[in-house]
Amino acid sequence: MFVIRKFQDPDAAQIATLFHETVHTVNARDYTPEQLDAWAPEWSAEERQEQVKKLKLLLRKNISYVADMGGQVVGFADITKDGYLNRMFVHKNHQGQGIASALLRVLEYEMTQLGVTEIHTDASITAKPFFESHGFVTVQPQTVTVRGVSMVNFKMVKAL
Repeated sequence: MFVIRKFQDPDAAQIATLFHETVHTVNARDYTPEQLDAWAPEWSAEERQEQVKKLKLLLRKNISYVADMGGQVVGFADITKDGYLNRMFVHKNHQGQGIASALLRVLEYEMTQLGVTEIHTDASITAKPFFESHGFVTVQPQTVTVRGVSMVNFKMVKAL
């Protein structure tokens, strides 16, 4: 069983690992190895430390939650105060357990408390069906460039 709680600084290292592993396994069915490497590169130990520091700052700035299972972070999500769902990832070994749905419910509640009337996101090919099943609609497909590599995702929105 997992609990949803607010992000804490010590979570950042686990989140960095979860993000990298999830992108390279779960998203591998929809993106090429080159796209996956651009999206979630292999970092040296020094680069990883710097990325974890940046991640902490971003997650502190946004409204950020984690799914915690006995001290292990098995999912995380963050949203800006104006309703942009920036990141939502679930550990590769914990897909389909309701973790993303629980994270989304908490973020939706937070947004309604702030008076935000819609959530918008840029969903991967892989995540698009999840968001559709939770009431998001596709505004448009788009091609984004990450570290010089192009990939498709979808601008999506949900009215609250």
